[in-house]
Amino acid sequence: MENLQISTLQEAIVYFSSAQNCLEYLAQKRWPDGVVKCPTCGSSSVSFLAKHLRWQCASHHPRRQFSIKVGTIFEDSPIGLDKWLAAMWLITNAKNGISSYEIHRGLGVSQKTAWFMLHRIRLSHQEKAGNKLSGQIESDETFIGGKARNMHKDFRARKITGTGGKDKTAVMGILERGGKGNSRVRVKVVPTTRKKALQAELREHVLAGSAIFTDALKSYEGLTEFQHEVVDHAVEYVRGDVHTNGLENFWSLLKRSLKGTYVSVEPFHLFRYLDEQMFRYNNRREMNDWDRFDLAVSGIVGKRIMYQELTGKTQESATETIPF
Repeated sequence: MENLQISTLQEAIVYFSSAQNCLEYLAQKRWPDGVVKCPTCGSSSVSFLAKHLRWQCASHHPRRQFSIKVGTIFEDSPIGLDKWLAAMWLITNAKNGISSYEIHRGLGVSQKTAWFMLHRIRLSHQEKAGNKLSGQIESDETFIGGKARNMHKDFRARKITGTGGKDKTAVMGILERGGKGNSRVRVKVVPTTRKKALQAELREHVLAGSAIFTDALKSYEGLTEFQHEVVDHAVEYVRGDVHTNGLENFWSLLKRSLKGTYVSVEPFHLFRYLDEQMFRYNNRREMNDWDRFDLAVSGIVGKRIMYQELTGKTQESATETIPF
């Protein structure tokens, strides 16, 4: 099992069509030391019920029997692991993402179920911030939202109330250059592109003394603890090492997936789509499809989102979608 290597989607579907293979693979990822622990009480005194493909804790407490799904993004899902893992392979390795309608047609689940599955899988794509970025850093921002010329005039009159990014969602990106194909990026939805918000993100994620390259936005003025250089896009786009082309490339990939695959997203959910694209971008070079999938599966434990939470209109922004 430790040397398991699958090269193609077809091989993955064949291998994970076996419930036993799914169980053994996920058990190894969840308990790499081989000691199965009860997700409720943490006890390692458990026995395996082969007939039901689940375990039973020796201690007497509610939910003493548990399956491999408990405590993961799959918990309480009636969908088989064969379909879950196939869906994970698809979204993790599709450069431009994959829509819920494609999952619906390909795996034989309803479109609503496929949409829910994809959002749960995106939880496994969330990356811990880790150490601060250093070296040569690019910082840039973009606005996510539909183009006015593509909207119906009635919708445009209701939706567009100003110019520029007023009616769009601001997203900030910070990229650490790492040689050809080895750059890493962190992206985040920000409330505004004003100085206080952008500089706070840079100070949180970038090591002091690093070289930061930005455009001429005035919000970046005053970064005295960094080696800050500016490229004015009204004059030039590149001046030696001073440019933001790495982030421009990432924005292109992100917007291609949003416009071409997902068509419209709710601002309330946008950060999940950012996590998805960031995960693929940061693991694009050194990993093949299996390694990327294997890494995503490592992130399924301890993460769960309920359908009510996912669809709840708890924020005003959740009532509108962003058309592309």
